[in-house]
Amino acid sequence: MTVTIDGAALSTAITNRSSSPPQADRRRIALRPGLVAATAFLAVALVAALWPAALLAGDPLAADPFAVLRPPSGAHWFGTDHLGRDLYARVVHGARHSLTIGAAATTIAVAAGLLLGVVAGMATRLADEALSRSFDALSAFPTLLLALLFIAIARPGTVSLIAAIGIATLPHYARVVRAQTLVVRRAGYVEQAVAFGLSSPRLVLRHVLPNVIAPIPVLAVIGLGEAILAASGLSFLGMGPQPPSPEWGTMLSESRAYLRIAWWTAILPGVAVTLTVISLTVLGRRLQRRFDGRDA
Repeated sequence: MTVTIDGAALSTAITNRSSSPPQADRRRIALRPGLVAATAFLAVALVAALWPAALLAGDPLAADPFAVLRPPSGAHWFGTDHLGRDLYARVVHGARHSLTIGAAATTIAVAAGLLLGVVAGMATRLADEALSRSFDALSAFPTLLLALLFIAIARPGTVSLIAAIGIATLPHYARVVRAQTLVVRRAGYVEQAVAFGLSSPRLVLRHVLPNVIAPIPVLAVIGLGEAILAASGLSFLGMGPQPPSPEWGTMLSESRAYLRIAWWTAILPGVAVTLTVISLTVLGRRLQRRFDGRDA
């Protein structure tokens, strides 16, 4: 059988193949509007939390009895609430409260989860079993219900809210760290270090922690959104910062009586919470894909 090769066609095919980027490169070059929008919104939220004056936000506590429940306009971009307070200023300044509560609660959960997860993974079988069953028991309760129970035992307030959310979300991180620790513990280099007589604290600091901490930042980004959502929900129930604090959940709670005549008092703070959580989830999922090697 004779095979005829068209030299011109072959040359054209090679040229076209070399000039077009591979599929992975095209994915890398392609612009992801969702990721860009999420990053841009988070940047604005961070500016609002750190430097609200940069967004031309006024005094969130200044009341004007002559401007009660004004709809959005040029004078008040987001309208006013039932006390005549500028809603735009309150939403902007509320970013500091909501993001701080979420970040603090996530920090507590990550630190405690990392510690308990490593302890469970490195401990004896009996201690590991006891800690694992504790993680399972805490995970069986919804985050809001567990946090609500903690606040009921303590008392409503910002500090109680942070501690409650941190404790309620702790098992998610502890279980991941424990699983990673069990894998690292059986690695050859760890067994060799134990054979050479390396002490347990040095073994954990030098070999275990650097290898189990890798997925935690990705989980923390997603967990931050969940913590902010939980904080807003608990604040809506009156378990968080109390009025007149411009916290997003507290603002939603104050606006319940005016939904029929002033929709903007609830919709705009709710949009702020929703977009923040969605943006953190989009960014976290993107980081997770990169960490798993499923996307360039």
